Amino acid sequence: MRVVAIDGPAGAGKSTVSRLLARSLGLAYLDTGAMYRAVTAEAMHRGIALHDVEAVAAMSRSVSIEVGERGVFVDGRDVSEAIRTPEITVNVAPVASNSAVRADLRDRQRAWAVEHGGGVIEGRDIASVVFPDAELKIYLTATPLERAKRRAAQYGGNVEEIAAALAERDHRDMSRPDGKLQAADGGHNVETDGLSVDEIVHKIVGLLDHDESLDDPDHEKGS
Repeated sequence: MRVVAIDGPAGAGKSTVSRLLARSLGLAYLDTGAMYRAVTAEAMHRGIALHDVEAVAAMSRSVSIEVGERGVFVDGRDVSEAIRTPEITVNVAPVASNSAVRADLRDRQRAWAVEHGGGVIEGRDIASVVFPDAELKIYLTATPLERAKRRAAQYGGNVEEIAAALAERDHRDMSRPDGKLQAADGGHNVETDGLSVDEIVHKIVGLLDHDESLDDPDHEKGS
């Protein structure tokens, strides 16, 4: 099972890079953040209070969640557009910090990898918790200002305000007790400031090729 695990803060370009990397490697791609957003959207759709830890976790365990090329579905209902709304973005934090939800979704993520024979999987704790033995572990990052510029170019808004919001979210993600944002042991930090998507993917493929050469028993012989 070949797993490339990509973690990093919001706005670092994980989804775009991971999707393109998966295509270039011929692997499946999984956006685990979409799973947490899907649970959030479904809880709100059902009128479940997001801070009701047990109720949200019970709901999460009871529904089917599909994340793939077709989009994102909860019990067959297409939530692909709903999960990307500002309303979900500002409300996903209590769901993402719910340990019971995280345990459920981690099991699903591992099952997905087995079903697909691995894949490029991105999120916040993929390399550090979900797949600590991944073939390649990447922490994709950029400065808050760089990430803010990208967000502003894509969605509009004031760069300084976006940068401040991203820095605040970084602190929250790095401080939560379960699934906190951090670089994994044995992984590679990839700074993306000033790099195009193609350049980032090329850099990651180079790291993969380098790690594979070190694992080659003939490497020490120079063959």
